[in-house]
Amino acid sequence: MFKSTDLDPRKLQDWQIAEEAERHMKKIFQLADETGIQGDELIPMGHHIGKVDFLKVLGRLENRPNGKYIDVTAITPTPLGEGKSTTVMGLVQGLAKRSKKVSGAIRQPSGGPTFNIKGSAAGGGLAQCIPLTPFSLGLTGDIDCVSSAHNLAMVALTSRMQHEANYNDAMLASKNLKRLDIDPRNIQMKWVIDFCAQALRDIVIGLGGKMDGFMMSSGFAITVSSEIMAILSIATGIKDLRERMGRIVVAYNRRGEPVTTSDLDVAGAMTAWMVKAINPNLLQTIEGQPVFVHAGPFANIAVGQSSIIADRVALKLTDYHVTESGFGADIGFEKFWNIKCRLSGLVPSCAVIVATIRALKMHGGGPKVVPGKKLDPAYTTENLSLLEKGFENLLAHIETVKKAGISPVVCINSFHTDTKEEVKLLRRLGEQAGARVALSEHWLKGGEGALELADAVVEACEQKNSFRFLYDQKLPLRGRIEKIAQEIYGADYVTYSPAAQEKAERFEADPQFQDFTTCMVKTHLSLTHDPAVKGRPRNWTLPIRDILIYGGAKFLVPVAGEIKLMPGTASDPAYRRVDVDVETGRVRGLF
Repeated sequence: MFKSTDLDPRKLQDWQIAEEAERHMKKIFQLADETGIQGDELIPMGHHIGKVDFLKVLGRLENRPNGKYIDVTAITPTPLGEGKSTTVMGLVQGLAKRSKKVSGAIRQPSGGPTFNIKGSAAGGGLAQCIPLTPFSLGLTGDIDCVSSAHNLAMVALTSRMQHEANYNDAMLASKNLKRLDIDPRNIQMKWVIDFCAQALRDIVIGLGGKMDGFMMSSGFAITVSSEIMAILSIATGIKDLRERMGRIVVAYNRRGEPVTTSDLDVAGAMTAWMVKAINPNLLQTIEGQPVFVHAGPFANIAVGQSSIIADRVALKLTDYHVTESGFGADIGFEKFWNIKCRLSGLVPSCAVIVATIRALKMHGGGPKVVPGKKLDPAYTTENLSLLEKGFENLLAHIETVKKAGISPVVCINSFHTDTKEEVKLLRRLGEQAGARVALSEHWLKGGEGALELADAVVEACEQKNSFRFLYDQKLPLRGRIEKIAQEIYGADYVTYSPAAQEKAERFEADPQFQDFTTCMVKTHLSLTHDPAVKGRPRNWTLPIRDILIYGGAKFLVPVAGEIKLMPGTASDPAYRRVDVDVETGRVRGLF
């Protein structure tokens, strides 16, 4: 019988562990049956992956109580990441070891980080989501659907601009078109591609003759930053998806009025691309528990959550459901709390804050951490002073979770270089701050290594909570921004560029934006807007340079600092180490 603990992650790479585990994984029909998914509710996509017909599951289990709802978030990460996805897998495996019926939910990885520095976010070591290769390379095509739907809107926009430039009003009327008078200087969307392609950030399109399009400045963003990906994350059903797709603002006309996908008569066709993508994907941990993989928005430039639909399905099927929010609690958990829970109506039972001793040392003033370069000895030898100073960052995230009225559980994601004294110190500081603290060795030992974490989570879920949102939806936009900046990030003040100030005043005066939620955009590498500032900074001001409108998602998006919607590829990207075994066709080198 296969045991994940027979594999040693200190000697094997993630893809090698996944490859061995995949020889023994459950067929999709067995996995679905054990999860409680009935035959006509499963849409098989091969031997080991399926989609789940959410409408059928939710309809059948409408009256079943929801299971316990657990969110996994983190401290402010190093560029290496602190192991949230690994912790989700480990916690699911650990809860299963405690005989709990449990599921997990994570986001689908973007091709950008998969082939760049960060990897595919399947977890790692003995706490992974498998099968690794399809998970990492497009899965069932949901991200491709988002790309196609988004780019179809751009096709509709640019072709309409070309035809309006070349046809008079009578000619347009003969084709049942009215002149939209789109302002080429006020286009809100770019094209998307799911790679980190900095060369495409700013381009000129339409070069050539009048049959070659309308010449104007344009560019590309990464697919996971698309508003359509945000819509997939928060949509509650097909009707809701269709309505949101029709409200996407693609541009403004010369009178300053929004031009939507409905104005371009393209919203229905865009939705057609998304119909198959709205059903969540079913995969498994290397120890055989169900994992729902759905949607993939980043948290620094988007909402950072797997889908509401996946969570709703899983909460009906299992007694404990572990979902993951992107990056640190200042952005990922804040959006889970004030956007996802507000829109879904779901109430979390507890939140797990993943922390590593190496990252807390960085926040305590340790040397710069650079991906691909050897860690400074400060991170691999005992240094209680750095750790204690860096705890201030973890404390900020503990306080954030407590403001939501739910129990925080600190997961010390163990590394072999951590010393007993460092663990003892971190445990004491965390408990003094009012959190349960658990050391977890899931990367090294799988579910067996996560038993202490699983027990802490079960205990926290039994504690009565007083869940509440950070702000009332009636609070004006700038009041929300300032509440998030001051109470979550720790800023003293917020400033606005002239453009952001003008937009804020306009949005606050217009009743149609009253029910729009607030989705902040800022770096994930700092509590501030500046990625170089570590720890828990004091006496600083958050600058808002712009406020974007996501009309379909119904987000107002304040942008703090310099953020690019198209990341760049590093000098030593992961794709250099990915290849195929020509004898077997198996992909190697993914992590």
